[in-house]
Order: sequence, then structure tokens, then C-alpha cells
Amino acid sequence: MKPRKVTAAYLDKAPALPAPAPLVVFDGVCVLCSRYVQWVIARDSGRRFWFTPAQGPLGQLLYRELKLDAVEFETNLLIVDGKAYGKLEAFIEIAGRLGGVWGAAKILRLLPSGLRDLLYDIIAANRYRVFGKREVCWMPSPRAADRVV
Repeated sequence: MKPRKVTAAYLDKAPALPAPAPLVVFDGVCVLCSRYVQWVIARDSGRRFWFTPAQGPLGQLLYRELKLDAVEFETNLLIVDGKAYGKLEAFIEIAGRLGGVWGAAKILRLLPSGLRDLLYDIIAANRYRVFGKREVCWMPSPRAADRVV
């Protein structure tokens, strides 16, 4: 998914966020997705990232703003500097912003975007079957709770 521009239309309804903070929107009932968020939190020593489940009010607003299915979540999102990144591009951006060895994920950009999206789509289509699905959204630890909106 190529980066898309996010308009300010949702800001009136959205909770207050630090303006420059990258926001990760994830499927809160997906075990793989919530484990990925926990992985990012554990490596984000600078506490730069904020998180919101796609099922929550802010996630729903963003999915509608980007004209994405707000029920069957086809992608995670990274919203930063007015741009929305999805699919494997979101992962590459997040890993790159974590820095260190994780910045090597940028090598995935050598793959054609269609192939990156296909790989992501295969994993996304099978994520509940392979990794499981929770009955309710994942809840953060007390240490990370202030970063989840």
C-alpha cells in the first residue's frame, strides 16, 4: 500500500495526541498484531510510538478517513507526519524508526511493492487461523498503558 495523505478532518473527533508522534493502528483482537505491538513497545526505548486498536474510536475514524474497510481490517497502519503507511510498508517504516539493527528492514523496499503487498496479504488473510483471535482487544501493560489511545 503506497503512503496516503491523511486530512485533518478526523482531528476534531480524535483524542489529543502529541503532534509529531507516530501512531500505530492495529487489529486489537489479532494475536499476531497485538504481539507485534508488544514487540515494538519493547524496542521503542525512546517511547516515540503511540498505539490504538482499529476497533476503537480513533482507529475507526482513521480507517473511514482512508476509505479502508473498518470491519475486516486488511492492514495495520502507521500514521506519521500526515501520511498513512499500510501493509509491509508500515512495518518497514516502524522498524526503520526503531533504528539499530531493525533499520535493516529497509532492505525489504528492494522487493517490488506488488510483491510486498502480496506477502503481507497472505499473512493477513491467515493470521487468525495461524496465530489466533482474542474475544476482546489486547490490553497494554501498566508500563505502556499511557501510550495506547
